[in-house]
Amino acid sequence: MRAPILRADMETAGNHRQGEILAALRRAGGAARIGALAAALQVTDETVRRNIRRLEAGGLVEKVHGGARLTEPVAEGDLQARVAEQPEAKRRIAECLAGLIPDGASLFLDVGSTTTFIADALRDHRRLTVITNSVTVAAKLATRNGNRLFFAGGELRAHDGGCFGPEALRFIAGFQADFAVMSATAINAERGFMLYDLDEARIARAMMAQAAGTIVAADSRKFGRTAPVLVGDPSGVGLLVTDDTPPPAVAEAARLWGTRIEIA
Repeated sequence: MRAPILRADMETAGNHRQGEILAALRRAGGAARIGALAAALQVTDETVRRNIRRLEAGGLVEKVHGGARLTEPVAEGDLQARVAEQPEAKRRIAECLAGLIPDGASLFLDVGSTTTFIADALRDHRRLTVITNSVTVAAKLATRNGNRLFFAGGELRAHDGGCFGPEALRFIAGFQADFAVMSATAINAERGFMLYDLDEARIARAMMAQAAGTIVAADSRKFGRTAPVLVGDPSGVGLLVTDDTPPPAVAEAARLWGTRIEIA
């Protein structure tokens, strides 16, 4: 029997705060002092220290004198830096996934380096209806081949060109689509699909709720990793497109979730 999955709306305060700390560390270039993190998040130093200890236990950060730093500072950094990582694997994944999307389909596309490659792979498709919160995806697919593109409003983040917040969530709720195509930071056999960022997870859940089927695109480095925010029940993901065979634990978990795995 697989481990129970927390309901998407049962986020703990700790997960929320840990996601904020990870985001603040990324904005700071991968490392920051406790006082600076507390000031940025408008919480006490002790709140930051307590959550840093939890993040350290999960292997996501390392404590240093007076502060903390990300153990993998590039992993969820600036979008352009992430696009430059594993480009061939991401390109293969994108081409494989694009081959599964017919002309005339409707789909949600989220913010992510892999979904940037997917937008490129879809550029010859015709009459797509695309709903996205990524300005990069929008720029690649708008005004092409009779496509219709709908862009979620809200605050545009500098480091990834994504719109998030209540306005974006309300916008997404107004659509139905054939597919939700999403990325993931971690794919964990015990917990499922995970992200560092709480706002990204909320967008992902909203897209999944409004789509007939969900596809996750993630390269094989994501297998076995962990991150603080659950996307939701992994049985909601019908297909995982990746570049290599997953480890046995992840493959067995996917079987239990009912998630088919396609190797690009």
